[in-house]
Amino acid sequence: MLPALLRSLPRALGPSGPARPLLPAARALPRTLCSFGPSGRPTRPGLLRPLRPPCSCSCSCGALHTEGDKAFAQFLTDEIKEEKKIQKHKSLPKVSGDWELDVHGTQAKLVRKVAGERITVTFNINNSIPPSLDEEEPRDGQNAGEPEPELTSTPNFVVEVVKDDAKRALVLDCHYPEDEVARGGEGEEEESDMFTIREVSFQESDAAEWKDTSYTLNTDSLDWALYDHLMDFLADRGVDNAFADDLVELSTALEHQEYIGFLEDLKGFVKCQ
Repeated sequence: MLPALLRSLPRALGPSGPARPLLPAARALPRTLCSFGPSGRPTRPGLLRPLRPPCSCSCSCGALHTEGDKAFAQFLTDEIKEEKKIQKHKSLPKVSGDWELDVHGTQAKLVRKVAGERITVTFNINNSIPPSLDEEEPRDGQNAGEPEPELTSTPNFVVEVVKDDAKRALVLDCHYPEDEVARGGEGEEEESDMFTIREVSFQESDAAEWKDTSYTLNTDSLDWALYDHLMDFLADRGVDNAFADDLVELSTALEHQEYIGFLEDLKGFVKCQ
């Protein structure tokens, strides 16, 4: 019964030649849009990706290289040479006072042990250079023909004081103010502090991360007498104006060193080295 029905189906549809396939045949790509990959199968480039000539450089990275990249790499080469010319310190300067320096990338740590205490100063040179202000007129004390002052790194730093066999550490968060303000009374001339204390807290001495649940004393509304005692406490342990001056020199040298290294890495990335 079924074979007879199939034989009669073409006559029912009419004598219109060979039967049309149910699915259209795949359209052959023109030769300009079809290429063959390593496996021999045809591949088609993305329609929205512009065709570009093959890389003419000697490297085998297969990455994009343009005339702009060449100009960029040459600019970086010249910039690196100029930065090395003005680099003051080929090696990091030392901080006076028997401080041991430990550097990991952009983060530095100074450690000093004295009379049963360990004093640790930690800082990071990232974002440590104050933004330069575009001024049409020279600043006070600066003539129009004088060069701009050199960039200096003034990072925030944290002082941690730990006594032997103590479970807690006294932590003081310090920073360099934009304008040095003397903390003496009216009519008194005293040496201006190069740095100020912003916050004071106690933290676990062996904790990997400090807790926000510990009480933090903000010095904005602190009694001046208590603040002066805190500054004297740091000065007795070697964290004074002389130390702050050395720290600026160290941080500036480290920042410049890392900046040159960044330019060299950027040049290698652009040149695909």
